[in-house]
Amino acid sequence: MPTPAPDRPTAVLVAVQLPEVSDADHAADLAELRRLVRTLGYDVVATVSQKRAVLSRAAVLGEGKLAELAALTGGTGVLPSLAPAHKDKARLRRQAVEGTGPKTEPEPELDDDAEPAPRPTVVVVDHELSPSQLRNLERATDAEVLDRTGVIVEIFHRHAKSREARLEVEIARLNYLAPRLRETGGGGDRQRGGIGGRGAGESALELDRRKIRDRIAELRGELDAIQRNADIRRENRRDARRVALVGYTNAGKSSLMRALTGSDVLVADQLFATLDTTVRALHPPARPRVLVSDTVGFIKKLPHDLVASFRSTLDEAREASLLLYVADASDPTFRAQLTVTRTVLAEIGADEVPSLLLLNKIDRVPEADRAALARELPEAMMLSAKSPADVAALRQAVIAFFDRSLVEGELLVPYDRQALLGQVHESARVVSEEYDERGAKLKVLADPATLARLERALAG
Repeated sequence: MPTPAPDRPTAVLVAVQLPEVSDADHAADLAELRRLVRTLGYDVVATVSQKRAVLSRAAVLGEGKLAELAALTGGTGVLPSLAPAHKDKARLRRQAVEGTGPKTEPEPELDDDAEPAPRPTVVVVDHELSPSQLRNLERATDAEVLDRTGVIVEIFHRHAKSREARLEVEIARLNYLAPRLRETGGGGDRQRGGIGGRGAGESALELDRRKIRDRIAELRGELDAIQRNADIRRENRRDARRVALVGYTNAGKSSLMRALTGSDVLVADQLFATLDTTVRALHPPARPRVLVSDTVGFIKKLPHDLVASFRSTLDEAREASLLLYVADASDPTFRAQLTVTRTVLAEIGADEVPSLLLLNKIDRVPEADRAALARELPEAMMLSAKSPADVAALRQAVIAFFDRSLVEGELLVPYDRQALLGQVHESARVVSEEYDERGAKLKVLADPATLARLERALAG
């Protein structure tokens, strides 16, 4: 691993391998955490991993591994509650650095063994931490501590662009921060009540938490108004043929969106590059029109608050006519990633929507492995978003799926209702068009609901 850039903060990863987690899954979790941390802007310089039956209730790691971690970050390695009263902080720090403290296991293996890695300023733990675990780790390591949920929430916070996405992320962020607030200085003292003051017997911490609750309520009010408008837009698209791209983060959904629709959606080789729902028409245009939506990517251990907050983007999946499950075929863990995607979609009631599995980035897979994938997943479509031929084949597969539901009908558009011709051409496929003294006689192919709607419009 190259030496970290001098202007980028550095981090050390921490993970505990529990008995039910295999070595392969543990390695995959750490690799994913490394990518999350890099997306957040940190260079990873070391990893501390430990096998344990359960997470330590005090600080996740055992005492020996905690001392190792502190040796990397310059902390004492001793939890305040466990520190002997006669020992001062300087002595504990020296012991941890020199290796004479309570360390019981060997030094962790640094990722960069060519040159000494810079001392990490951030510790990132691949587990959700309780407030007490977070505080204990910070005191023992003398470094900023983030858990996996905190990293994901912060990435979402930085990447959200639309007003709706920013509101959704801010609600999840405040829900994450509220239980982790801590008293500062004499903030635990009770404050007097009164007009313009804190409530009777309310501490500074309680006041801060009340402010957060009030802010969340305010944000939810704004979000509800935005989502009502989004619901109206989706209702207007109810009869449209709708496709939603779903899958693990960085599987290539945005690249496929751009290729299928000719749109300029952001494509970036980073996790959670897309948070805002984008809806575009299939290009070249199909008749009837097909709408394609790109959705937020999923990830293992996706915080529940974020799943709940991104209601609108998940509604696109639940209300679609066809789901395109996008998987990165070059990633050895894509099967587990597919399981995560299907689990989240089942939680929101989208598991009954018809779907097509796309094994993307197939150009990165050796030929022998492609043949094995074809035998294992015969229903899947192997493609590369970079290949125009592959994208054209996917477009035809999507159109063929919808064409199976089309029925034939005849419509008469009187001369005084010619304004409706555009609507007919937009929502149905016109097979033939003839004119007589009554108006335009059209033979069309459309789905039954659309045909019934057009007939009602012409009869009105």
